Amino acid sequence: MNLRHESLVVSRRRLLGLGTGTAVAAALAACTDWAAPGHTPPIDIRTGSFTSKFRPQVPTGWSVAVPGSADDNPSPPPVALFLHGAGADNRMVFDDLHADRVLAQHLARGGTPFAIAAVDGGNTWWHRRAAGTDTQSMVMEEFLPLLADQGLDTGRIAVFGLSMGGFGALLLAAQHRIPGLRAVAAMSPAIWSLYDAGRSDNFDDAEDFAAHDIFALRPELESLPKRIDCGKGDNLLFSVQDYVKDLPGEHEGGFQDGGHDSGYWSSILPDVLSFLGRHLA
Repeated sequence: MNLRHESLVVSRRRLLGLGTGTAVAAALAACTDWAAPGHTPPIDIRTGSFTSKFRPQVPTGWSVAVPGSADDNPSPPPVALFLHGAGADNRMVFDDLHADRVLAQHLARGGTPFAIAAVDGGNTWWHRRAAGTDTQSMVMEEFLPLLADQGLDTGRIAVFGLSMGGFGALLLAAQHRIPGLRAVAAMSPAIWSLYDAGRSDNFDDAEDFAAHDIFALRPELESLPKRIDCGKGDNLLFSVQDYVKDLPGEHEGGFQDGGHDSGYWSSILPDVLSFLGRHLA
């Protein structure tokens, strides 16, 4: 694998994106006691790209938000792996949902420190496709080792995603491909109980759908902490309600006002990160 790492401390532009007032002031203060409740810690934003053997036609971009600096962290922080939706890329969770800002607020409240990592998956629905791409294997065999090289604890992992990425997160968790997986969260997961030919973008054919039938895989999630959310104005609402109805084991989340958009996902992200943090502790 040909890796090209680019590690960036939060730039002035990114800091301005955190907001105004005390949030920016605290993020600029290198001496901030980031673990103390009431303080907004600095967030180290790292970005890069690599050439993946599982999607060789395009560069695979990635980004990671890490709490504090190496000197701040007494031990490598665990990782919450984010899977983006269709038509998006690894920057979605930071540029659209401002997850770095939400993570800083989570830490300021005394929440468990963890990193948020995202990687490009294209529009192949986070599983192996007939065209030759295999984004699930890319995550496992290339991206997680890259995160370990970044000094993160890949033995403690949570996975979360939205829409297509919500499906991908549930699939990855249900197929038990991540050793040390602590929790899974899906926001507005794009899931269906039945296959039809109109879903050729999502699955190659009925056989591919059956091999990745997230409804049939529900028993595999019984013992894993899980959170599922969906907006009441989302076209996926009834399908998600159907999925949750027979989901074994305890689960969190619910159905709130909102649609299938960044406004809704941003509104629930603080609760999602709090859930992930509790299980990454």
